[in-house]
Amino acid sequence: MSWRDFWNGEHSIYVSPRHKTLHYRQIAKDLVGQIPASDAVVLDHGCGEALSADLVAAACGKLYLCEAAPNVRERLRAMFGRIGHVAVVSAEEVEALPEATLDLVVANSLIQYLGREELAALLRSWLAKLKPGGKLVIADVIPPDVSPLTDASQLLAFAWRGGFLAAALAGLVRTAFSDYRKLRAQYGLSTYTAEQITALIAQAGFEGIAPARNFGHNPHRMTFAARRPG
Repeated sequence: MSWRDFWNGEHSIYVSPRHKTLHYRQIAKDLVGQIPASDAVVLDHGCGEALSADLVAAACGKLYLCEAAPNVRERLRAMFGRIGHVAVVSAEEVEALPEATLDLVVANSLIQYLGREELAALLRSWLAKLKPGGKLVIADVIPPDVSPLTDASQLLAFAWRGGFLAAALAGLVRTAFSDYRKLRAQYGLSTYTAEQITALIAQAGFEGIAPARNFGHNPHRMTFAARRPG
């Protein structure tokens, strides 16, 4: 099983429907906060199930939802296909977009599942697809010194605030015996120091690289914004 297979199938990463709903609502709000204008063309690369993509679509002129897992793309089309300025696309379809098409690219909780060469290639692609002066936001970057226990404690804090603490406690037990833990043990997750991720973004040709408030509920992970030179 690969990470794509994992996300394409049934999994228990979200401990309850309420967890999933609150998670995607928060991500959508964080993403909306990065949109530069109401007519902006936005790419959410590695969007997952994006349950609140309608909130993002309402704040921009065109929204591309890019997801590698085919089953997830089909669910996205079923949910948002009625919204004329939302397009659900594969990574290959993003590659086929004309250069200088996008005003904003967001990649939230994606790069931990990529090798460094894959990330470097994506950074070069995003640079080409962005308009001059266009913005890149890479969110939920995992530092090397953040342990799974820290992630678990942040989930429990989020669950306490969101009213699904019992489900979160049960979910952590399930995760300990799940395919996610097996895949994490087999492949690991890519981690970066602030200096490492900043250097990779700069090497791809971006400028103005700066830290930003992280997307989602975990302040121990990192977000960085950058721009294509104008």
